[in-house]
Amino acid sequence: MSAEQQLAAESEAAGPVVAEPVRTVAVPGAVLAVSGPSAASDGLPPALFVHGLGGSSDNWTELMADLSDVVSGEAVDLPGFGWSAPPQDGNLSVSGHVRAVIGYLEASGRGPVHLFGNSLGGAVALRLAALRPDLVRSLTLISPALPELPPQRSAWPTGLLAVPGVPALLQRVPANGDRSAEDATEGLLRLVYGDPAAIPAERRDRAVTEYRRRAGLPYALQVMVGSARGIVSAYTERGDQSLWRQAEQIRVPVLLVYGLKDRLVSYRSARRACAAFADARLLVLPESGHVAMMEHPAQVARAVRELLAEV
Repeated sequence: MSAEQQLAAESEAAGPVVAEPVRTVAVPGAVLAVSGPSAASDGLPPALFVHGLGGSSDNWTELMADLSDVVSGEAVDLPGFGWSAPPQDGNLSVSGHVRAVIGYLEASGRGPVHLFGNSLGGAVALRLAALRPDLVRSLTLISPALPELPPQRSAWPTGLLAVPGVPALLQRVPANGDRSAEDATEGLLRLVYGDPAAIPAERRDRAVTEYRRRAGLPYALQVMVGSARGIVSAYTERGDQSLWRQAEQIRVPVLLVYGLKDRLVSYRSARRACAAFADARLLVLPESGHVAMMEHPAQVARAVRELLAEV
């Protein structure tokens, strides 16, 4: 069975987790799942969307739909997340994810793109734009995972994944059937949404279905742990590898989006981010949490359209 056939079979069995058609693309060291059109449509400029820790291309469904008349958007599953297999060399660092996304842009020939990133994906997009400015037209960062000390208390459990011994402890916690999947999903939604009560039922059901599917994958926890450690490692990098130093190197227009109810990335880092980028504009959403593109796609899309008009 080919990778595409296996992907289709898993998708049919798991339910409607991914809204857009998904295909696999081989890049050096990984096989990535990509959703969206395989070629630029109607002469629209290409865009690429990169999700955060524990997320997938499905996180961008609403925003991609709202922008479908101004960009030809694709969303990529980072190695080990969504429908993508883990990287062959096990490298789940921020730089490892960057290499995979660069590999896709080079393989597809779609660059330069309007690049979007959320959380971990924001750090990936930032580093990519600094290292390969030829591949990026503009940068939209939604609650990007940039170093902030001390981190918010509500972000500590995510950071604990990087602590040796904690993952092994989590593996010993017994599952309690379907109810546990619903409870675990509810906890995750409360962490990333500013107003969990406003989540549409269909989006909540998709999240539960995806959680069950991921829980059955033997590498799911390893990928989460490895990528969490990658974020922590990136936070400690200095010199030319510092994410803040790399932000200063970026010259393309940048849109920064922060939510005042974000429990993972504090709005206090917005001021430093605005100062770091040479050409930045800021959107603050008072009622939004960590995933503004899912909670308030219309407002984010409006700001993106303004950015694209400038470009």
